[in-house]
Amino acid sequence: MKDSRLPREGDFVTIKSYKHDGSLHRTWRDTMVLKTSENAIIGLNDHTLVTEDDGRRWVTREPAIVYFHRKYWFNIVAMIRDNGVSYYCNLASPFVLDKEALKYIDYDLDVKVFPNGEKRLLDTDEYELHKAHWRYPADIDYIVREHVKILVDWIDNQKGPFSDAYIDLWYRRYLEIKRRNSQQ
Repeated sequence: MKDSRLPREGDFVTIKSYKHDGSLHRTWRDTMVLKTSENAIIGLNDHTLVTEDDGRRWVTREPAIVYFHRKYWFNIVAMIRDNGVSYYCNLASPFVLDKEALKYIDYDLDVKVFPNGEKRLLDTDEYELHKAHWRYPADIDYIVREHVKILVDWIDNQKGPFSDAYIDLWYRRYLEIKRRNSQQ
């Protein structure tokens, strides 16, 4: 599906993650768009309202740069904290965008990267459980596992969101947009 209109810098979008069976998993309201391109969207959450599938609601604690891509089966959340940047990476389908929200399917596996560079693959039990329960097709299983390798390569080589320069650039851009919007 072709997007009717890509969001522009400074626009706000809703992000919705789903599970393989189509059920809503989690919703983020009012993510500020920092950049859109043909294949990627970069945004920022700062005290963003998050609603879980069971109705629980919470607000993000720190600014976090979010990165979504149309070709990669992961998205990246870079949380900017006092002790450094922590990353939470979701193995997930490439995003789609419609009038309602930016949407993707969450495939359970996550990679957490700590400020000291340590990496952890999380939720392997949940992945195996859901893979059996929802009968993930073999091609999806293969793609997800291959994209774990691509993601780890990005982390090891400080590619894209994993570079300090990237974080600095997009966080400064967010502060500029926020300042500009508060003056209007």
